[in-house]
Amino acid sequence: QVHLVESGGGSVQAGESLTLSCHASGYTPNVYCMAWFRRGTNEIRTGVAYIDGKDGAAYYTDDVRGRFTIWRDNSKNTALLHMNNLEPQDTATYYCVIASNCHMGWVAFLDGPWGQGTQVPVSS
Repeated sequence: QVHLVESGGGSVQAGESLTLSCHASGYTPNVYCMAWFRRGTNEIRTGVAYIDGKDGAAYYTDDVRGRFTIWRDNSKNTALLHMNNLEPQDTATYYCVIASNCHMGWVAFLDGPWGQGTQVPVSS
């Protein structure tokens, strides 16, 4: 069983930066993908960024490309998401999720497992 714990959320103002962290523990495949999703005021969970465990390639949704950066520290089973120039529309609960492989893209993560989420309110 995999256990994911997110941290680093908090209230910020527009234009500020924040780094989220996700630590995976328990049984984790040797090579796996890690992703960040978010659920905003519309209550829909959408993908933000994910990183492929095989080659380290990173993928971003159009809304955050150029502002957010995902990377991972394999020695610590941790994925990080640095968010620059935050905007009020980035306000959401951010969730970490893993998948054994992600060649199918975002859908590879839909079955979880999911973390409990960390909130990021961005004020204007």
